[in-house]
Amino acid sequence: MQKSDKPIIKHITDFLEYLEVEKGVAPKTQENYGRYLNKFINWLKGANKGNLRPHELTAEHIWKYRIFLARNPLSEKNKKPLKKRTQNYYLIALRNLLTYFADRDIESLPTEKIKLAKNKTAGNINFLSLSQMEKLLLSPDTSHNIGLRDRAILEVLFSTGLRVAELSALNRDQLRIKPDTDDLELGITGKGGKNRTVYFSERAIKWLKKYLETRRDDDKALFINYRPGKNIDNSPAPRRLTSRSIERILEKYSKIAGLPTQATPHTLRHSYATDLLNQGVDLRTVQELLGHQNIATTQIYTHLTNKQLRDVHRKFHSGKNLKE
Repeated sequence: MQKSDKPIIKHITDFLEYLEVEKGVAPKTQENYGRYLNKFINWLKGANKGNLRPHELTAEHIWKYRIFLARNPLSEKNKKPLKKRTQNYYLIALRNLLTYFADRDIESLPTEKIKLAKNKTAGNINFLSLSQMEKLLLSPDTSHNIGLRDRAILEVLFSTGLRVAELSALNRDQLRIKPDTDDLELGITGKGGKNRTVYFSERAIKWLKKYLETRRDDDKALFINYRPGKNIDNSPAPRRLTSRSIERILEKYSKIAGLPTQATPHTLRHSYATDLLNQGVDLRTVQELLGHQNIATTQIYTHLTNKQLRDVHRKFHSGKNLKE
């Protein structure tokens, strides 16, 4: 191991290039790591530690940074404290930076010195029942173009199990819906560069058709902002809906539908997977439909169907016909 003369801040660009070239990390993931580490950089500067070198980083620094994450809001606009899960995103990014130092034989703090925040809700899967899903799908006012767009978004999310970033990235020319059919499947490249096919229900296709019939623009994005703003140079901002915009749409309709918990795009993905399992689809098939690389990731849904399995066991394996 060797000591580096460069401050930690100066290593960030090299680390992000390392993620891209050597680890093959997707551009979006690389972008997220940069954003998470930017908070650590700002904290170092605010604590007058901008010149701190890797070998000078201590467990005490990490502890103070964790306190900072726990007590400070996400932004000036959003004053709520960071959730435990979100805090862990920042800590994981920092831990991966330490892994990079070790891989480059740069003396630094061991990765195990960064403990993740305990998340009491970890492992809990939020999903909607079919009756709740129905309320959500019916909540947009489809008498105008924004409502039609939002209904199409909700239907597509529940029909396909797409991640929000995958939905945001869809283009109109990817959808070749034949006028006389209600059949559509689409090949996409998802998280980790994994290719998979997603399938659209007849309902989703119907609402996509209605939404696209209202489009009079030539923007290639499938889902657009009807009220786009402007860039700093006064040029028109991109019209494609961002992941955050789609999340806000879900927040809006969760309230309108009167759901007990706030639905997110990932809630609909969970609801999609849960519905498939409840209908008897095997776990391997659900894994393929969701685009999970590891079956262990899909197994987080199995506890949701445990009650159904227990009821089946009691009904068909009661042993009532056996003699005592």
